Amino acid sequence: MKPFFSKIDSSPQESYGIRRSLSPDFKGLWHYHPEIELHYVVRGEGLRFVGDNICPFGPGEIVLLGEHLPHCWRYENATDDESEDTNVETIILQFKPDCLGPYLTNLPEVYQVPILFEKARRGMVINGAAKPILVKLMQQMLTASGLERIILLLSVLKVLANCNDYQAITLADQRFNISDNNALCRMDQICNYTLNNFRQNISLRDVARSSNLNHTSFCRYFKMVTKRSYTSFLTQIRISQACRALIENRYTITAICYDCGFNNIANFYRHFKKVTGTTPHDYRDKYLKSNLVKAAS
Repeated sequence: MKPFFSKIDSSPQESYGIRRSLSPDFKGLWHYHPEIELHYVVRGEGLRFVGDNICPFGPGEIVLLGEHLPHCWRYENATDDESEDTNVETIILQFKPDCLGPYLTNLPEVYQVPILFEKARRGMVINGAAKPILVKLMQQMLTASGLERIILLLSVLKVLANCNDYQAITLADQRFNISDNNALCRMDQICNYTLNNFRQNISLRDVARSSNLNHTSFCRYFKMVTKRSYTSFLTQIRISQACRALIENRYTITAICYDCGFNNIANFYRHFKKVTGTTPHDYRDKYLKSNLVKAAS
């Protein structure tokens, strides 16, 4: 997908932005911006798109995104109703690397911060003991004012810089520095068509038609802007949905295989292991065991 450049509105009286949102950020469009972003999912689940990665997400996830790293969160059953009853709630912190001045990151006491910003270029899923601390700090930031805002931001940076329990999201630096809204609209059409129809037998001609391109032009276009084939993209969408279903543990693996658009179980196992590095059975078993350990602790 070709992401669009997003200009974050900020007040001249504030060095960074923090907000609580009850609807999908940018309506689920793939976008990027020069601000570093800390994204906390309070409520909601769906698929997370960051750079070259597509992965299920759920409540409690905290992700750090570097500057110009394209991303979007596609929520399951999301609505535009921003009431307290909505199934979407996030707290989003956004700040530029030099928001506290151009000299801060050059100070010897904060040598870890530039290292953190470098790691954030690939995106980081924050795990472990850092999560509850970050949640508390972000909640405090929503109502803080004056010098307290700066103290809280420095506290967030300290927790993130000292966090070793994290998972890198993308395979490589995926930053963008250009904007193409026409490409955005076309790729958003392709993405929506795929998410709405991945359970069916999607042909290249069908998805090409949805984006107003012929078969040959579509394949060339998709490869050019995503650096991957559409078949690879569709497979990752299906595997990501299968991962969610396995975690929910309501259906058999065979039922999940066919519900996610695969035609036979052997093909499903082969693609699942190629994408995740493990089998569907082991994936589910590992998740259930980790939940039992958490419940016992």
